[in-house]
Amino acid sequence: MTAREDWQGKTGEGWAVEWKRTDRSFGGLTERLLARSREFPLRHALDIGCGAGELSLALARGHPQSRIVGVDVSPSLIEAARSRAENIFNVEFELADAARWRPADDFTPQLLISRHGIMFFADPPGAFANLASLADEGAALLFSCFRDRRENPFYTEIGSILPPPPEPQDPYAPGPFAFAERDHVEAILTDGGWRQVAFESFDFAMIAGVGDDPIADAMSYFQRIGPAAAALRELDEAERGRVLDGLRKVVTDHCHNGVVAFRAATWIVTARRA
Repeated sequence: MTAREDWQGKTGEGWAVEWKRTDRSFGGLTERLLARSREFPLRHALDIGCGAGELSLALARGHPQSRIVGVDVSPSLIEAARSRAENIFNVEFELADAARWRPADDFTPQLLISRHGIMFFADPPGAFANLASLADEGAALLFSCFRDRRENPFYTEIGSILPPPPEPQDPYAPGPFAFAERDHVEAILTDGGWRQVAFESFDFAMIAGVGDDPIADAMSYFQRIGPAAAALRELDEAERGRVLDGLRKVVTDHCHNGVVAFRAATWIVTARRA
């Protein structure tokens, strides 16, 4: 489970420090979201769970006459996003929870977009209802989320070397795979006031390691980002050594031609404000 409190603390801090490598790992997905965003008008756009700002910044550069607002709950990530936007004048970043956020002026987005930032709402129907209420008439929603965890080896293979959770996990609890089930997502969006819900199955290569020593690069990355990072912070020295040995094997198995990469299986979801 990854909840709001995690993003406001260690998880958000780790992603803020590692924004260059997280942008690299999600690069193929970002390109697809930007391509799909061209299907919709873009006078105002809201980036939900904007993280360190890559998607917001790309939209702002590609649409210099548009206004882009990115919202995130992590102070560290918002600080990183703002530092990257110093010379881009049509983008702004706000520290806020998109589930309850309201613009202070006449900002009315025609496009609401998110790269994996929507799976962490405590009350998803309420969050999407709030987003629908502030969107322009006929506004488009475009976001990505992981499909089933069994289709995502970066999670299952790394997860297999970690201590099991103490009790069965709620599949719909806030976290990376909360939106994995298509029918569940469609019901949430419909309850929240969205229609014409459509799903695109999209797979991309999640790059974890490159350079002179891609295995070392991936090892350090996964100790900051992903399922191993949180677990390693809680383990004693002996168990930590066992997990790191297992992690090295997983990373080595996925190193080909100087690149460590994992298949990532996602949904790209679109909908219209009712």
